[in-house]
Amino acid sequence: MTLKKQRMTAAQAIVEIFKKEGIKHVFCVPGESYLPVLDALYDESSIHVISTRHEGGAAFMAEGYAKSTLKPGIVLATRGVGAANLSIGVHTAYQDSTPMIVLLGQVHSKFRGREGFQEVDLDQFFSPIAKWAVEVRDPERMPEIMERAIRVSQSGRPGPVVISLPEDILPVKKEMTFRGSFIKPKPAPSKQEVVNIEMILNQAKRPLLIVGGGVKSSKAETAIITFAEKYQFPVLVAFRRHDAFPHNHPLFVGHLGLGKSEYIDEMIGEADTIIALGTRLSEVTTKDYTLLKDHHTLIHVDINDETLGKVYSPDIGIVADLSQALHAFSSLNITPIWQEWVFQKRAAYEKASKLKRTKTDVINKQVIATLQEILPENALLTNDAGNFVSWLHDFFKFIKPQTYVGPTSGAMGYGLPAAIGAKLAFPDKTVVTLAGDGGFMMTANELETAVRYHIPVIALVFNNNMYGTIRMHQEMHYPEKVIATDLGAVSFKNLAESVGAKGYSVKTIDEFNVAFKEALAGDCVSVIEIITEKEQISVDTTIEEIREKAKN
Repeated sequence: MTLKKQRMTAAQAIVEIFKKEGIKHVFCVPGESYLPVLDALYDESSIHVISTRHEGGAAFMAEGYAKSTLKPGIVLATRGVGAANLSIGVHTAYQDSTPMIVLLGQVHSKFRGREGFQEVDLDQFFSPIAKWAVEVRDPERMPEIMERAIRVSQSGRPGPVVISLPEDILPVKKEMTFRGSFIKPKPAPSKQEVVNIEMILNQAKRPLLIVGGGVKSSKAETAIITFAEKYQFPVLVAFRRHDAFPHNHPLFVGHLGLGKSEYIDEMIGEADTIIALGTRLSEVTTKDYTLLKDHHTLIHVDINDETLGKVYSPDIGIVADLSQALHAFSSLNITPIWQEWVFQKRAAYEKASKLKRTKTDVINKQVIATLQEILPENALLTNDAGNFVSWLHDFFKFIKPQTYVGPTSGAMGYGLPAAIGAKLAFPDKTVVTLAGDGGFMMTANELETAVRYHIPVIALVFNNNMYGTIRMHQEMHYPEKVIATDLGAVSFKNLAESVGAKGYSVKTIDEFNVAFKEALAGDCVSVIEIITEKEQISVDTTIEEIREKAKN
């Protein structure tokens, strides 16, 4: 290993690590507690600083950027107040297995423990929702800690690292030692593990693949297609991992997530062997941990040993990088006997997800039809949390890799800042975000950020003046007792225009089509407010139907 020694401040050492690792963008709300880092960033032209309107927006931008680039998203904020504001983005990165490094200014070392101004024990605060949380106490160790942060955030199951930076540490000059750039470990299955899998699959009659985010983080999208095709495995994608497998492929049979899916429940019940690849089998993916039954044989492959057996005890659990695992599985001696079953399940998926435009469809569904018809296949979509997104998940066909960024954590306010981060990662792609009025307002201030830095994303806001998902559950459990879920009127068109974005407000699909085509043709931040009705609360039910069901 080649060592590099250089005298510089601890703050400059942070930026030197960024430069060495090829980091091109960092996101922040500026703070006086880490001014030396900002000063060091000023002197480094290869790194672009995006100053946001709120730390939560900065964290979501970094997370969306990291999901897109597969490099750590970098976010900076000040002390306890800024740290608390961005904590939701750290939690999202943790649950979504997204590499992130969070740098937080901290009070002077002499003031620690005295309840100094905005003091919080940041390493303790973040330790439950971070892969590693640490406070730097020796400026000379800054390169060591930053290099470890780079490694920890990307090795094994990716996730967030939080580093607390006492303000007196940052300007101190020391002889700094830098090591080589990070190389991501890629463990492979053993020969015996491959033999064991072959034995199980030779006894299977109806195997089923569940593909998760590990396929994306290991860049194994092509390999998973080859694997599925060779052995004719039907493929389900885990919750909000839509672009892990092309939806137009004859082996794709649907996605696991929220909402009703009788054909998927039936298919999983008929399956005898589940091959879970790069998924932690989360609560939503497994339908409240009810997905797998006693009759299922489970093969679980994941990069993280703690994932295996955390929810379901596997018959075979393999710790491996997905690209390496799929390469090892390419020579399995298996004779598929389940092709007819796969054909039936593909037909069931096509029937359930058929997107046929009719004048009687709610505008939500018609909007998805327009997106499918006119967006380029490599366009990237992000979404916020809310019932509106069920139309996207149920009907939109993702064809290409790196075309979807969504929060498996279900965080509201995610869609717009994640789209900004994704657009910075892929400046040549069309990036569209979908949000409800409730979630969009949580980070709508980042519209100004997008305008200021000329990051031309298109935001679709489905406005029904309520927190729709909560209203749905409210009606299910306490019908007609509506409380706290109605929202006031907001003109998102006017809001957009007030910060220099292009704004539209539409009520019909014809109006939407005109506005969307104009937004696509332009080169500016655009917001299209889509006025929707409260009554159609989800894809398959209305408020009145929920109330009637509750009475019976």
